[in-house]
Amino acid sequence: MTKIYAYAIRKDEEPYVREWQAAHPDITVDFTDQLLTPETAQLAQGADGVVTYQQLDYKADTIEALDKLGIHNWSIRNVGIDNIDLKKAKELGFKLTNVPVYSPDAIAEHAAIQAARILRQDKAMDEKLAKHDFRWAPTIGREVRDQTVGVIGTGHIGQVFMQIMEGFGAKVIAYDLFKNPVLEEKGYYVDSLDELYAQADVISLHVPDVPENIHMINDDSIQKMKDDVVIINVSRGPLVDTDAIVRGLDSGKIFGFAMDTYEGEVGIFNSDFTNKELPDKRLADLIDRPNVLVTPHTAFYTTHAVRNMVINAFDNNLKLIKGEPADTPVDLNKEF
Repeated sequence: MTKIYAYAIRKDEEPYVREWQAAHPDITVDFTDQLLTPETAQLAQGADGVVTYQQLDYKADTIEALDKLGIHNWSIRNVGIDNIDLKKAKELGFKLTNVPVYSPDAIAEHAAIQAARILRQDKAMDEKLAKHDFRWAPTIGREVRDQTVGVIGTGHIGQVFMQIMEGFGAKVIAYDLFKNPVLEEKGYYVDSLDELYAQADVISLHVPDVPENIHMINDDSIQKMKDDVVIINVSRGPLVDTDAIVRGLDSGKIFGFAMDTYEGEVGIFNSDFTNKELPDKRLADLIDRPNVLVTPHTAFYTTHAVRNMVINAFDNNLKLIKGEPADTPVDLNKEF
């Protein structure tokens, strides 16, 4: 009987694993809450394929451990493949899939909500109320409709974010190296990032962390932005030079910052530090600031998105096992 083994299955994912299993009674499905490592790879012995989630690096030793078990059908339940040794996977004959679109709305909604909260100074007002300070001033908000919103990256998530912000009445402009013909015809695009920086009151990032995008938000780019700019990053941590953001917040150039991803998040996000000192002092400082909103990479974390991630990953894995074309294969012949 065909068998699929899944790693790092959380409690919130279990109902959807069981839903998929019930719909495929001829497939054996086993899973663990442990991450895939060279040591835990042995748990998948006898499986025809594995389903995993990106939370740590999959280095050569992990991939070799699966190879020794004869497992070469690998499906991840998320978008990012930057933590996988793709050259080793190709060398050992792996077939890999991801889930590039599980719910653009979940992430775009989160970005829009956080942007609106920053503009209305919700966190600062909440802190005042917690101390029973009911005075209005100086915690005055800005209306979304009065803002020019700059969107960097107009893929699935960026487009939904644009629609939401237009729903508020904001003026939306965009920049993307790969322009969407429909958006281009409607006149959304500016010609350069510098032009976007000069016009936008709110800037939201929706691009991958390919090498050319690393630290695209830095001291130089921040200086090109309008005073009192709001910056939103729900995309990838390395897009932002966090120290430059801190300097921008300290100087008052940046009105507020919302981050769901952080360049030092591995080992911290999705971990419990209750009653413990946070090991990252810079992150602790950001969390304490009244004009910074930090969420631990949870923009995607909705019932709708989680179900899609699980179901699509298992569907992909079964197609790999059967030798059928997967819905969303990762091209390992591509140069990464």
